[in-house]
Amino acid sequence: MLVCMTAALTIAFVPGVSPAKWARVWRERFPSIDLLLRPIGADGVDDALAGEADMVFARMPVSPAHNAIPLWTETAVVAMPKDSPLAELAEIDLADDELDVHVIDAGPVPADIAATLDLVEANVGVAVLPQSLFRAASRKDLVGRPLLGGTGTRIALVWRDADATEVTEDFIGVVRGRTANSSRSAQDQPGGTDRDGADASRPARGGAKAGSGSGAGAGSGGSGAGAGAGAGGKAKAKSPGSGKSGSGKKSNTGKGPTPGRGKMRGKPSRGSKGNR
Repeated sequence: MLVCMTAALTIAFVPGVSPAKWARVWRERFPSIDLLLRPIGADGVDDALAGEADMVFARMPVSPAHNAIPLWTETAVVAMPKDSPLAELAEIDLADDELDVHVIDAGPVPADIAATLDLVEANVGVAVLPQSLFRAASRKDLVGRPLLGGTGTRIALVWRDADATEVTEDFIGVVRGRTANSSRSAQDQPGGTDRDGADASRPARGGAKAGSGSGAGAGSGGSGAGAGAGAGGKAKAKSPGSGKSGSGKKSNTGKGPTPGRGKMRGKPSRGSKGNR
């Protein structure tokens, strides 16, 4: 008896990152391949990739064993009560000895954001965290001011070699702003608010190994996590109209993304991982 598996691509994302805009483009461009969104914890990247997720929007650093395309740099902000004298400043220099302030957590990301912001609300001190996470927390009695000299945190699209397929390559194209008719090129600009030349030296499959020296630029980006999530597994099925995939793990065919292509490499051709 023949069993037909539905092709699906599962994308996980850490708090403070919303893949909604790319999900909309994907569903318009590749309607035959389901896109499943899965929110995970900040420390759940490795488990997600070892499990159902094909790719993850993660906050750097991640395991050097993974491929990563840096996308944007989040602005670091100092969270404080609205009635704090510091709230009158346009930006905060925590290295200024004249500022009489207790720093509860100097960032870049507090281990327990909710507990840290509880202390800030109680006027115990201030805390540093990414602007996207501060906005997602929605603390009406707190304000965030940019941290002067803060390097910010880097958001990247991360995946494993074992999960690289033509479908994941097509998703990279969507994130990097390629049009439906454009070719895969090293000159593509990454999505997000901070663009630099860090991606120009990436391997042919579209990304560099995490920790390989991709530079971080300045800027702000990231929005509150508001995208819906779905349950499902990794893309392992051949969808109608698919052609042959590239020849080799790091191959780059140079062809434009073709809706419906779904012959995968690296793992057996199956439907969702939950069907294994």
